[in-house]
Amino acid sequence: MKIYDYLIIGSGVAGLNAARLIPKDKKVLLICKKSPWECNTFWAQGGIATAVDDNDIPLHIQDTLTAGVNHNIKSAVEILSKNSLSAIHDLINAGLKFDLNSKGQLAFTKEAAHSRSRILHADGDATGRMIHMFLIEQFKHEMLTEAVVSDLLIEDGVCYGAQFFINEKEEKTVYAHNTIIASGGVGSLYRYHTNSTTIAGEVQGICIEKGIELKDMEMIQFHPTVVKGTHFARKPLLSEALRGEGAHIVDEDGKRFVFDYHKDGELAPRDVVSRAIFDYAKKNKKRVFLSFENFEKEFFKKRFPNIYSNLKDLGFELPFERVPISPAFHYTMGGIPTNTNGVVDGMKNLYAVGEAACTGIHGANRLASNSLLEGVVFSKLAVEHSLKNCFKISHENYKNKIKSYVRNKQIDKDIKNSLRRLMWNNAAIVRKTANLQYALNEVENFLQQDVGRLLRLRLLTAQAILKAAINRKESLGAHFLDKDA
Repeated sequence: MKIYDYLIIGSGVAGLNAARLIPKDKKVLLICKKSPWECNTFWAQGGIATAVDDNDIPLHIQDTLTAGVNHNIKSAVEILSKNSLSAIHDLINAGLKFDLNSKGQLAFTKEAAHSRSRILHADGDATGRMIHMFLIEQFKHEMLTEAVVSDLLIEDGVCYGAQFFINEKEEKTVYAHNTIIASGGVGSLYRYHTNSTTIAGEVQGICIEKGIELKDMEMIQFHPTVVKGTHFARKPLLSEALRGEGAHIVDEDGKRFVFDYHKDGELAPRDVVSRAIFDYAKKNKKRVFLSFENFEKEFFKKRFPNIYSNLKDLGFELPFERVPISPAFHYTMGGIPTNTNGVVDGMKNLYAVGEAACTGIHGANRLASNSLLEGVVFSKLAVEHSLKNCFKISHENYKNKIKSYVRNKQIDKDIKNSLRRLMWNNAAIVRKTANLQYALNEVENFLQQDVGRLLRLRLLTAQAILKAAINRKESLGAHFLDKDA
């Protein structure tokens, strides 16, 4: 029987960077739900954060803690920042090209809640895509696409591998000495989101079944500036870097109302800006826009070429026209609990990295552009730990029965759509305890029905989000309770 040294679940920055760092003589299998570029990394626009130099490390740490409302685990934040420069230069030395300024130096830009410019970007506003393409070029192992994980083979704190669908009905089992979960967050649980449609929280649901209790799942980040009015499941994002370079949030009369909510206006933390837009539009019955009036056209086209092109396809002529915006689901601060080496709590050889994991870095609200950095830094730490640990499984020690699952059932589609509406209406930007409880009751009713395997896993993850939100009785960061209701 073939046993891989590593099974990697997910083809975003965390999974691909882990694969890049695993020695080529190791047997590695990376599996992904669809094609490898169907992941959130590919769509990330703004950039990747890094401490600019050693003097900036304390400031980067403080900015991350402040944005996270000090709900972060400080030791994890320190590891992130202290490893940032070496992680970035490792990518550069391997051949990744970031944008340079007129002096030929790395071009740092600023984003919301950062006290200084420390965001690197590539191809203007296509940082995620450029990193992703670079990592794909570096990939030297085996990859299986159209593979959807249906179970993890876990017994007595050891992960023996995974089970996955390769089409509607056929399942396969793969054994591995080390398994790395890099499957992303939970975006498709929400009606309006910026995520790849492959990101739906199924692996988190598997962890729940295995007794791995998810952490901080109530901490859901909503991006403030998403193009409003499109029919796509994944809503077009307007990068935070736009506001860092001078774009303004205005109402239909041109008022920059976010300053009424926070002294930093559009550059306040994301949870503050999202709530400001939500509250202002609701109370004043006015539409909200992103204005680019401060930009000259040639600069805009050069700095944000992809946003310019995408918005032109939607009928907008930038920077001359304002674009209607609203917040949408963007990122999961919580996830599968790990230590700072990426080891899943209570496990010997199971790792989680990137958005799927919860190391405690992001606290109650992620600081802009720390996510790509997290994927790079902690995938490296996880690989280093696994190589040092050198854990080996004996597949015959796995005594649990390999189950056979039904991927989808006829009733699933209507329930999936109901679930997305439930989560958006009841567990989004502003929450009410009664609404959260209503949504939880509905989800638990869905779980009593004879649904397909993938929907069941999504429902378990949604249940975890709702329970966590109900259990947190006071507002904190992205978790905001309307107590006047």
